[in-house]
Amino acid sequence: MRRLRLKLMAALCLGIGLMGCSLTRPPAQVEAPFPAQWHAPLPHGGSLASLADWWRQLDDPLLVELIAAAEAASPNIASAAARVAEARSTRVQAGAALLPSLDGTASASRGTSGFASSGGGSNSSNLSASTPITTLQAGLQSKWEIDLFGRLRADRDAAEAKQNSANAKWHDARVAVAAETANAYFAERACQQQLRVSESDAHSRSETARLNDLSAKAGFTAPADAALARASASDASGRLTQQRAQCAVQRKALVALSGIDETTLEQKLAAAPAQRALPAVGSIASVPAEAISQRPDVYAAELGVASASADVGSAEAERYPKLTLSGSIGRTQYRVSGVHQSLETWTVGPLSLTVPLLDGGARRANTDAAKARYAEAVSLYRANVRQAVREVEEALVNLDATDARTTDADAAVKNYQASFDATQARYSSGLASLFELEDSRRTLFSAQTARVSLQRERTEAWVALYRSMGGGWSRSAPSSESSSMTTTPATQVATSP
Repeated sequence: MRRLRLKLMAALCLGIGLMGCSLTRPPAQVEAPFPAQWHAPLPHGGSLASLADWWRQLDDPLLVELIAAAEAASPNIASAAARVAEARSTRVQAGAALLPSLDGTASASRGTSGFASSGGGSNSSNLSASTPITTLQAGLQSKWEIDLFGRLRADRDAAEAKQNSANAKWHDARVAVAAETANAYFAERACQQQLRVSESDAHSRSETARLNDLSAKAGFTAPADAALARASASDASGRLTQQRAQCAVQRKALVALSGIDETTLEQKLAAAPAQRALPAVGSIASVPAEAISQRPDVYAAELGVASASADVGSAEAERYPKLTLSGSIGRTQYRVSGVHQSLETWTVGPLSLTVPLLDGGARRANTDAAKARYAEAVSLYRANVRQAVREVEEALVNLDATDARTTDADAAVKNYQASFDATQARYSSGLASLFELEDSRRTLFSAQTARVSLQRERTEAWVALYRSMGGGWSRSAPSSESSSMTTTPATQVATSP
């Protein structure tokens, strides 16, 4: 046993010494085109902390509740969580390959052994004797591939990068679902506002048509004017019917996203305030553009480069020899006619070296393919960064522009309303024609519709900014957070996105 320990220690030291012979990989991190600063106004004074509590800025508990329900019901988040669990298992397997394996064996068998004799003559008979033998065996077998050129370490590093990438993609799925739900919620609110505008317009036109019909029957209004008023009322009624249908379709989309029963959702929407103001937009540039790296998809693309780099190292190491050390310890017991005999055995080895000699260029081709995938990962990462910067800049520009247009839109509605009220008063006094009244009403309706559209556009830009900035997710978040993603994704939205 002392000699066995010495041999095992010698083999272990040899393996550890040879493990330092790893091959060079391409860079796991590459430069990305981050600009020095934003070229558009930053939201909320440039405070990234505000992104982590984005939705609570609206003081709208229903929106937070809907986002939590949507995350709990989302198949995309469930799939992303499954990918995380799968990547974690792959990472454990890759790490285990660096360690020796140990298997236990046990067997039992029973047989006979004996002799036979025979004699001549008519009275001769065959004589035989047999003895039952029971054999019991138990032992331990170990095998260890010594990582000579870093192939196993490269596989482990690639698996670790893929696990972290899967975590980032899970966060990205949460951000995407939150943004989609918020857009659907704001679209529902905008639809209801437009519905109220259409209802008011339809009621006004209907009342005008009714009065014109009465006046025409009394002979005070020309039939053509009455027909025009009825046509205007019918046109408004058609738009109202269309708007109601659009709102019904929009609400069903929100039901499908959140998984909440439609009746319950209608009650919640009816109890919530119809409209809430968005937070103000700052106009500074103090946050560096590297903040875009907090986006989960950008971080996942960056990890894709690291994973591809490790894959190149693994493929390159496949072209070099492999060294494997085996060993076993066993005990065998024989039982014959009440006599027990035991035998202990151990082996160190074989220490086998496998050298690739001829494979038709397959290993070199695998290395070239891994290098091509690495170049692709670098290109995709840089393109992802450029696209992320573009999305942030566009969201900031749109948010700033819609904010600047809001004052003009409100002023337009206010003055068109005053103009319509004056025209209607003049029409009631006989000082304005029906054509003037309808033209003033049409202009007012267009201005009111434009203001609702602008409000919807502003909320879309606000959600787009949330999405483009990564939803407040941070790459420095503790990895332990991912351990609960398969069970509590809905509860985390209230604190993170």
